[in-house]
Amino acid sequence: MNFLRSFAKASKSRINNRTPFLLVTSRSFSQLHSQSERPSFGIAFDIDGVVLRGSAPIGGSPLALKRLYHECGTLKIPFVFLTNGGGIRESKRASELSMLLGINVLPSQVIQGHSPFKRLVSRFENELVIAVGKGEPAAVMSDYGFKNVLSIDEYSSYFDNIDPLAQYKKWTSKEVENNTFKEMAPRNDASPQRVHAAFIVSDSVDWSRDIQVLCDVLRTGGLPGREIAHQPPLYFASDDLEYQALFPSERLGMGAFRIALESIFNRIHPNALEYTSFGKPNPSVYKNAETVLMRLVTSLYPNLQVLNLANGGDNIFKTLYMIGDNPSVDIKGARQAGHPWFSILTRTGVFKGKENHAEYPADLVVDTVQDAVNYILTKEHVS
Repeated sequence: MNFLRSFAKASKSRINNRTPFLLVTSRSFSQLHSQSERPSFGIAFDIDGVVLRGSAPIGGSPLALKRLYHECGTLKIPFVFLTNGGGIRESKRASELSMLLGINVLPSQVIQGHSPFKRLVSRFENELVIAVGKGEPAAVMSDYGFKNVLSIDEYSSYFDNIDPLAQYKKWTSKEVENNTFKEMAPRNDASPQRVHAAFIVSDSVDWSRDIQVLCDVLRTGGLPGREIAHQPPLYFASDDLEYQALFPSERLGMGAFRIALESIFNRIHPNALEYTSFGKPNPSVYKNAETVLMRLVTSLYPNLQVLNLANGGDNIFKTLYMIGDNPSVDIKGARQAGHPWFSILTRTGVFKGKENHAEYPADLVVDTVQDAVNYILTKEHVS
């Protein structure tokens, strides 16, 4: 209910100011479309290699995405961005996408690899946890509700000589604003608070240090420098081996970092590394995207859920389209998720083949995201 009330309040404010807004109240939307004309499909877009390469739009993505809106700026077709990337808050990512693509993206439309970490707040809300990765990993976790979180940059700074190569590194690490750890343990305290979990929020920036510190934390039950103890929980936002960035060939992703950490840990510890990976191709990610898309539609059509239940159904979508560039991530995940997912593979990112991928074939292969959107709207008879 809070979700719907917040949308209604925001919609009323922006409409009064005559500012285009992605979602409008059910009354104003009904003036544009009748209940019978509601979309029976939704779309999930990967970001890197599909709509953006670095910060540059690719594949005609701005024009393609604008076709999913009415001329007045209101949403016509429900869609989300479903990415294994991250490192920043969903609200900030939504703002960046809005600026780069020329559309109005809501934070609720951005599902990042670390978004599922929200579900773990109740378990670790007040416990010390460390966050690893580029961007603002600790700020992301704090935004989710974790009250005692430190980036690995700041955590490492409390241990003299924990990184033996630090003196050779020319860059400086930016500490997060959260100073909880400083208040709880003096700078030179050799017995800091126990780490209860480690979260790999985004790609590690300093592999050598992060692997060293994580091994210290995980081998000792969360107390580096102590004796071997039970491993604290370890969570990865995704497990992508590689991804498409600005460089012509693919770059090593979080999955590669996980392989490196696991290989080293298993050589120096009697028990194998235990971890949980989120992100695509995990079917739960697609189920969550389906839920988000359903909320998006039901916020536009408040009577939709009642009508759907009356008809004996539990899914308002006939088809959900996944548009991605990575066969082993985007396409594999959509195939595993099953009905109503339909996978579309573009050639603008990791995949560049002329034919379909041999191991994880998509339902459709196209050159660009614009081709994908054209296909969908033609198939669904949307002008």
